[in-house]
Amino acid sequence: MASGVRVEDPVTTFIGPDVTIGAGTIIRPCVFLEGRTSIGGGTEIHSGVRIVDSAIGARVTILNFCVLSGARIADEARVGPFTHLRPESDVGRGAHVGNFVEMKKTVLGQGSKANHLSYLGDATIGERVNVGAGTITCNYDGVRKNPTVIEDGAFIGSDTQLVAPVTIGRGAYVAAGSSITKDVPPGALGIARGQQVNKEGWAERKKGKDTKRTE
Repeated sequence: MASGVRVEDPVTTFIGPDVTIGAGTIIRPCVFLEGRTSIGGGTEIHSGVRIVDSAIGARVTILNFCVLSGARIADEARVGPFTHLRPESDVGRGAHVGNFVEMKKTVLGQGSKANHLSYLGDATIGERVNVGAGTITCNYDGVRKNPTVIEDGAFIGSDTQLVAPVTIGRGAYVAAGSSITKDVPPGALGIARGQQVNKEGWAERKKGKDTKRTE
């Protein structure tokens, strides 16, 4: 605190002896900083966060109820709330990792975003990539962990499964709801889902059948 760190509630905050914190950082109540953790200046760590053996850059925001272990977060990134960064997670400068996102052995490049409800494991994700809500890297085949590569500028639609090993090329798009099992070339659109069929009048026919059953 004498070095310019603001700890709002020392009674509910734990800071281990090997933790280093830069000037201008704000630590909200109920934060646990453990192991060999380093935090740059001007960072804000909100309540309910636990950080172990991790390197946090400058001007980073970590929102409520995140758990980080063996992770690296570059300057000006934003994490949380409710994010789980497991060992060898690397969040690039200005990148966003949002609520209910889990990362493990994954690099998320500069300016990329994974904001909602995703699992990213054994993946290398380039710069300026958008990872849609509900995206899952299916990295385990029952025997070994397999890698996923998403190159710069790619766009991954919501509710997508990327079945590793697989590569999404630079600037490529993946349509929402797809289960991708083959590489998507740079600049291409990958679609892997059933074709929609609309059955006109189906609801009224169903209601008629249900009425007859209850008579």
